Amino acid sequence: MAAFLTFMVALFFSATYGSVSACERCARQGKAAYSPSLSPLPRGGGVCGYGAKAAEINGGFFATGGPRQHRGGLGCGRCFQMRCRDAELCSSGGVRVVLTDFHRSNRTDFKLGGPAFAGLAKPGMAHELKRLDAVSVEYKRIPCDYKDKNLSILVEEQSKRPSNLVVKFLYQGGQTDILAVDVAQVGSSDWRFMTRVYGPVWSTDRVPTGPLQFRAVVTGGYDGKWVWAEQEVLPANWQPGQVYDTGVRIADVAREGCQGCAKLDWK
Repeated sequence: MAAFLTFMVALFFSATYGSVSACERCARQGKAAYSPSLSPLPRGGGVCGYGAKAAEINGGFFATGGPRQHRGGLGCGRCFQMRCRDAELCSSGGVRVVLTDFHRSNRTDFKLGGPAFAGLAKPGMAHELKRLDAVSVEYKRIPCDYKDKNLSILVEEQSKRPSNLVVKFLYQGGQTDILAVDVAQVGSSDWRFMTRVYGPVWSTDRVPTGPLQFRAVVTGGYDGKWVWAEQEVLPANWQPGQVYDTGVRIADVAREGCQGCAKLDWK
């Protein structure tokens, strides 16, 4: 029954967001601004909940997103390539950023910290670029590539054994979204669904006993599929604050493009 409910929830979200995700593979236009105060927040800080982990996820190249990019938390952890449209100041290749927080301004689509914003500029032009209130940019969602990192689970500090578990997914690869998560004791078919708290954070107050395994419904483009770790992910004595490797890598689930949208020649 739990698996059926999880599957129905995944179908709903896939139908709701599927075509949007596919279209995100195409370039869009918007605004980006420099935020000198943008830095990794303390542990657990920020709407997406990455906290200080934001500095590790993409080499410090991170951004906050406005309502259209954050999408109520679904955009947390998404990767974007962007370049600004000022040919005198900006490089043609642009920069790759990961979305780690939300900003409420409707004036800009993204706010970038120093390294990421400087990456938009031609060599020696970063200072001039930072003088501008905002710059026009072209951007598109791209697959996240964490190289040697598997999908990992951070057990959040508010977790309390034996019944309450709150986890955060780190290093989610590909151009994908996790739409549903189940947890079970290793070797058991009693899968129990978890509830999204926000962004990459999921929780349950019905934690099975013993070592735990996880499965998730992942979507990309128009399609979705189950991915799971058949082996132990969390030991029976899992501890808050610890990061556990799932041994799983999530690549793109689907590679369909969006019909009728403009595609740019990105380097």
